[in-house]
Amino acid sequence: QVQLRESGGGLVQAGGSLRLSCAASGIIRSINSMAWYRQAPGKQRELVASIISGGITNYADSVKGRFTISRDNNKYTGYLQMNSLKPEDTAVYYCNAVIQSAAVGARARDYWGQGTQVTVSS
Repeated sequence: QVQLRESGGGLVQAGGSLRLSCAASGIIRSINSMAWYRQAPGKQRELVASIISGGITNYADSVKGRFTISRDNNKYTGYLQMNSLKPEDTAVYYCNAVIQSAAVGARARDYWGQGTQVTVSS
């Protein structure tokens, strides 16, 4: 089985920075793409950033210029560097990845982490 696990969340003052990590574990052949979502209380989950094969990235307009998504394929780990944080960034952040298992005959499919809380104070 493959699992995703987020870490790095916490409480930070406005203008500060955090780096979230998303570690994949299990028998993995490759990670095709990764993305970060967030969900604030009473709000719908939204896509924050994504990265696909070749290093192509995409960002929500609200975080462009402040957040950077990256991944280390050798370590099966993704990252979300968050700078100049604002109170509006407060949410639970979730990692999502499309992963090809090393199991014989397995097809790539997406996995979700359990989320990590990010709180930005004024």
